[in-house]
Amino acid sequence: MDTQTTWVIDPIHSEISFKVRHMMITNVKGQFRDFTAKVESTEEGFERATVTAENDARSIFTNNEKRDTHLKSSDFFGVENHPTLTFESSSFTELGKETYQLKGLLTMKGVSNEIELDVKFGGLLPDPFGEEGDKRAGFSFNGKIDRTEWGLRYNDILESGGVAVSEQVRISGEVQFVKQKVPAS
Repeated sequence: MDTQTTWVIDPIHSEISFKVRHMMITNVKGQFRDFTAKVESTEEGFERATVTAENDARSIFTNNEKRDTHLKSSDFFGVENHPTLTFESSSFTELGKETYQLKGLLTMKGVSNEIELDVKFGGLLPDPFGEEGDKRAGFSFNGKIDRTEWGLRYNDILESGGVAVSEQVRISGEVQFVKQKVPAS
């Protein structure tokens, strides 16, 4: 019988970011600086693992204070009423060597929709910062969402006929997880 294993994200060695097309000519990048995540799996692998994550919407950072303040407003995330974005997986399926598809519910601004993320397993190594037997697992992920499906509808029409902010948002991450010790019985 497989043993249930819990992995907790190492936020110092992880990042969760996004890109959105601005004025239809360039991309603006941003990230969430405060987040938590947990993976529960069997010791033999990550097939059928469950993943939960929470991002503090107030920690959004795009390297522009005015834009960050606007993103926190009710035009976008509405952080006063909805300070967190959450993700709860419904499936984590191995597609091939070191590749997975992660599906689950993303909740933003009080609205939940299913999303799909492409996940690449980076590897499993002994934890050089931990004790003997500790392990780390690394993953990269990416996907796309339509922000309007979560009520993030703000936009400006440009003179050229385009829009200031694309509806499509690309999300990605580079994440490391640390295997948690099983408490002694």
